[in-house]
Amino acid sequence: MSSELPVICLVRHGETAWSLTGQHTGLSDLPLTERGERAARALVPRLRAPRFALVLTSPLQRAVRTCELAGFSAVAQVDADLCEWNYGAYEGRRTAEIRAERPDWDLFRDGCPGGESVHDVSRRADRIVARARAAGGNVLLFSSGHFLRVLSARWLGLAPDGGRLLVLGTASVSALGYEHDVAEPVVRLWNDTRHLSE
Repeated sequence: MSSELPVICLVRHGETAWSLTGQHTGLSDLPLTERGERAARALVPRLRAPRFALVLTSPLQRAVRTCELAGFSAVAQVDADLCEWNYGAYEGRRTAEIRAERPDWDLFRDGCPGGESVHDVSRRADRIVARARAAGGNVLLFSSGHFLRVLSARWLGLAPDGGRLLVLGTASVSALGYEHDVAEPVVRLWNDTRHLSE
């Protein structure tokens, strides 16, 4: 992930009970499982370099705890824009259960009744992208899967529903950056979990 141009490092939080079962976990403030805590600790050597000019975390405990166990709680700033998608009526439900009632439902197209649309999430992601680009160096973000997928689509200049193409595992590390200059945003690393098997 080394580069003279800044890198935006994305960390999805460690495993929770609901991420394990595939339940949509938006604003429900669930703790990490024991395995999730071990995975978060395994991030320490992965994130030792590069140095970060800015570290931000979602206020939800699964992200805050991942940030803490990875060794960044002393420098991290909490930013509510990094919260996961508000799933509204679909909170705690699995995609298969939702599609049993709405067979053509797509989160990235339809959003959630009583929750956020993809455009709501995109507005938050755009604010984080702007903050990261203004940081003047490498940035580290701790958040949740669907939010980071929308953020990554927006980083690349794609419509927010482009996030449907990007899958993220728990405790994964990804990196956004540039190719030749800041006019060419790219994905430099995606959904890397090598540290979990080391």
